[in-house]
Amino acid sequence: MTTLYTPTTNLLDGNPEQKRAEIRDYFLKTYALDEQLYTFLKTEKAFYRRADTLRHPLIFYYGHTAVFFINKLILAKIIDTRINPRFESIFAIGVDEMSWDDLDESNYDWPSLDEVDAYRQKVKNVVLDVIDNTPLELPVNWENPFWIIMMGIEHERIHIETSSVLIRQLPLELITPDIFDLTLAERGEAPENSMLPLSGGEVLLGKPQQHRFYGWDMEYGRYKVRVDDFKASQYLVSNGEFLQFIADGGYQTEEFWTTEGWQWKNYEQAAFPRFWRKTNDEYFLRLVDQEIKMPWNWPVELNYLEAKAYANWKSKKEGKSYRLPTEAEWYYLAQQCGITDESFHEQDANIALAKFVSPCPVNQFKSGDFYDVIGNVWQWTETPVTGFPGFKVHPMYDDFSTPTFDGKHNLIKGGSWISTGNEATWHARYAFRRHFYQHAGFRLVEAEKPLLIRNDSYETDQEVTQSCEFNYGQTIAGFKNFPKQIAEICKKYAGTKADKKLLDLNCDTGRTVFELATSFQEITGIDFSARFIRLPIQMKEQGFIRYITKDEGELLFYRDVQLKDLGLAKTDNLQFMQADANNLKTIYSGYDVILAVNLLEELYAPDRFLSTIHERLNTNGILILATTYDWESNPVKREHWPGGFKKDGEPLTSFEGISTLLERNFELVAPPKNLHAAYPLSSRKYQVSVPEISVWKKR
Repeated sequence: MTTLYTPTTNLLDGNPEQKRAEIRDYFLKTYALDEQLYTFLKTEKAFYRRADTLRHPLIFYYGHTAVFFINKLILAKIIDTRINPRFESIFAIGVDEMSWDDLDESNYDWPSLDEVDAYRQKVKNVVLDVIDNTPLELPVNWENPFWIIMMGIEHERIHIETSSVLIRQLPLELITPDIFDLTLAERGEAPENSMLPLSGGEVLLGKPQQHRFYGWDMEYGRYKVRVDDFKASQYLVSNGEFLQFIADGGYQTEEFWTTEGWQWKNYEQAAFPRFWRKTNDEYFLRLVDQEIKMPWNWPVELNYLEAKAYANWKSKKEGKSYRLPTEAEWYYLAQQCGITDESFHEQDANIALAKFVSPCPVNQFKSGDFYDVIGNVWQWTETPVTGFPGFKVHPMYDDFSTPTFDGKHNLIKGGSWISTGNEATWHARYAFRRHFYQHAGFRLVEAEKPLLIRNDSYETDQEVTQSCEFNYGQTIAGFKNFPKQIAEICKKYAGTKADKKLLDLNCDTGRTVFELATSFQEITGIDFSARFIRLPIQMKEQGFIRYITKDEGELLFYRDVQLKDLGLAKTDNLQFMQADANNLKTIYSGYDVILAVNLLEELYAPDRFLSTIHERLNTNGILILATTYDWESNPVKREHWPGGFKKDGEPLTSFEGISTLLERNFELVAPPKNLHAAYPLSSRKYQVSVPEISVWKKR
């Protein structure tokens, strides 16, 4: 079994055929390890049990890691044929308590385990075919098709760990123990912890663009930080140490908790960490596959809120200033212990399933003067995740990172006993909501200076901020606001009866949806990218958005847009969801109006969309299209263009092609018209397009 537990692939060195063989082997071992994890589940019934009310049942994640490969290969235009469109829709989007997550089980008809097994085998064959037959040049970088393969592999490695956390929350009667060929660590009494001093200095954060290992977008960039003198605990905080906090009434004393933490504690009615059990005054610890007497010398596993409460309790008890480390302090500590990017894989540590199938004593694996600088359990930090200077989203997974740049997700560092692949690398940056449970604990830091947290409250993603300015900014050079004009056209042809339902299939940052809120009973705004829809979600929930837009040179404008200032207030009938308009779930049906604004040219198969969109409209329903017919910019494969080429020697315009596809189920309501749209690039530079608007009525 241990042959499955391999480090991530070096993507720089070697020759192409050697690298092809390595990536093939890495894929097969990852796929096998993922499937082996699910043999923890004793019966098929366990796959459909929700381990956590804020997560899907495990059948979702079993299908999700396979579907991810197909959806990304389609998006990257490496393949153009789906295996199972239904699966590739229902298994597409995971859950992180984002407002666009769909946890309504009535919206899902989960397939059988045999069906998912068969699907996984088909995906495996497709991926192997891509690996075996796609030209490969070194280095494998963002533009290389093999980067998408590595993206799928590392994504699956993430879910191996996160799914193990869910399995850990299932009832033991649903679990088969000991599926890994590894042992549990020894357990005993907690060692005495001590705070060791570190002199301050500079640390350089961020991953260089040319690096030998795969990285997620938020790992890249460069950011130099000055770290002041601090002390750090020699060991991770153990279960035995944390018991003192519990015994001293820590869970009953509000002053130790942040406001967020106290609300969570009361909601959960928590009296100790989630994986602890108590019977007749004796404590036990739930592991992934069994329950054991409490190992007091293992690290406590908890969420950030509990760790922060412990630090506040200890600060008051001892009259000192304790907290968790920042990301920079974690790196600085690691470097002082002789751990670097180059030596990370050489460390003797409980990581990547190389030692145990559980945490282990906090005083077992030493680096320099400290223990468990890497491995054992992840370490919560005080740092909310955001991008480093130079951060850019990867276009094939543009919502991996940015939805977490909200000040609500804190970084965890160092990896755990089951962290494999990219997770077990020096530059790995993973962040979770502060009340989440992973295999995560913490180390204490003592510092004199108050903690300053970098938290970008203004949206800075350039594509998103340009969209915000397009939707909510001031009039540009006399051009009317395009999203508002679309709303007026919609009202003109669809009416304003309050019992109608509308679907906006490319809602962007949402202005049209808000403009139409009083005209429809129910509106669903969909966008392919969560980067964009998180802004209208914030607008709906908080009534404002903030973003930074370019003025000139290095000068910027800071925008603060209030919904009430736009004369828009009604939002209770609006929802925003992330979805692929070319492969929608069946729940997105029964609409009276569908908007497809600047959508067709963004789809990988606009012809298929036009041939099937009638299925989602009621009889006499209205379809409003707006498009520039710019098929090359995406680019859309020519065989999926509805027009814009010569057919039988004669020009076939895009509108003529669209008409041919729609006229089977629609009639044109009015001749098409042109609208000007001015898209701002800066305060003195904008891009003008002239989308053609057409309105269709379903027969």
